[in-house]
Amino acid sequence: MAHPTPAIVNDSFAWRLALVYAAFFAIAGWHLPLFPVWLSARGLDPAAIGIVLAAMQAVRVAATPAGTRIADRYGSLRGAIVVTALVSLAAVALLAGARGFAFVLIAAVGLAFVSAPVLPLTDAYALKGLARRGRSYGPVRLWGSVAFIAANLTGGLLLDVLAPGHLIWVICAGNCALALAAMLLLPEPREQPGPRAEKPVHSHLRQPLFLVLAAAGSLIQASHAVYYGFSTLDWSAKGFDGMTIGVLWALGVAAEIVLFAFAGRLPVTRPVTLMLVGAAGAIVRWVLMVFDPPLVLLAPLQLLHALSFGATHLGTMQYLSQSAPEGSRAAAQGDIATANSLMMAAASVLAGVLYGASGSFAYGAMAALAAAGGGFALLAARSMRADASAPQG
Repeated sequence: MAHPTPAIVNDSFAWRLALVYAAFFAIAGWHLPLFPVWLSARGLDPAAIGIVLAAMQAVRVAATPAGTRIADRYGSLRGAIVVTALVSLAAVALLAGARGFAFVLIAAVGLAFVSAPVLPLTDAYALKGLARRGRSYGPVRLWGSVAFIAANLTGGLLLDVLAPGHLIWVICAGNCALALAAMLLLPEPREQPGPRAEKPVHSHLRQPLFLVLAAAGSLIQASHAVYYGFSTLDWSAKGFDGMTIGVLWALGVAAEIVLFAFAGRLPVTRPVTLMLVGAAGAIVRWVLMVFDPPLVLLAPLQLLHALSFGATHLGTMQYLSQSAPEGSRAAAQGDIATANSLMMAAASVLAGVLYGASGSFAYGAMAALAAAGGGFALLAARSMRADASAPQG
């Protein structure tokens, strides 16, 4: 993908940013397998654990747009990242000392609230800073995916080494690394508000193209709901051992990493084209999953994660890099993240019902979601063509 002539060259922006992505996704990679085990060690039964996890997800949906709008108002993305990372570290430490369902729930919700804006703030900071340097987003973001795989693998080992009650300190260590990495980020020039810009206008919410592409991306990403929620259960029921399942998951993330690594070398591609490629990859992937493919076919199917997730994500990020309005970059990023979360939550409920009733046929509904996302992407492409051909006054 081509880039404009860089205003800044040969500084340390990219590797410092890569450290933040690596730390953030290491936390995510540890949190998924370790946190429920720690909650159980605190005496919570499965129903209570479900309540804690659901409450954290609900709070993140509300906290993300709030946090990103505050960052836009004060015009400091780096400052907002540092503050949220430091407060998240304090929240994890507080959670580590919580005992009893009520206190654990309050502390976990507090952690979810303060940590929710970190990734959209980082993405907004990345897109702005990388554009100024003529750098591609993918080769920097890939270090988050690498760290996620490493954390998944080490998380499994840590389950066998550490007492369940000490697992929270692994997540705390990840938050320490995130806070340190955030403080290493280079300062960016602050947005200088105009005389009437005390509060950002958030004009992106009045742009039909933004809304259409947000719908396209969130639908395609939500089509992963059955895969994320039930593929491990499904493969276990088929007799696959833990190593085989781990390799299948790793293949998908590895394919995503390869796409991100070569994103900067791809031909010039419009964001909507990347999203259409993502939709097509998702449709093919989920339609074939309906037929319960054997292991020999599952492995190559996992490589389509590079398209269904990777291309869709890159298309969304490229659109925001090119079109997010000054003064509302963080809010636009946060609104995309919120749309993704809401759509994924709804799709996860649907996935649970359909998988319980029909097994692998639930993937058919996921193919339909991806097709709907592709339809919105086609609508966006048509709108862009119409705008390009309209006479200029």
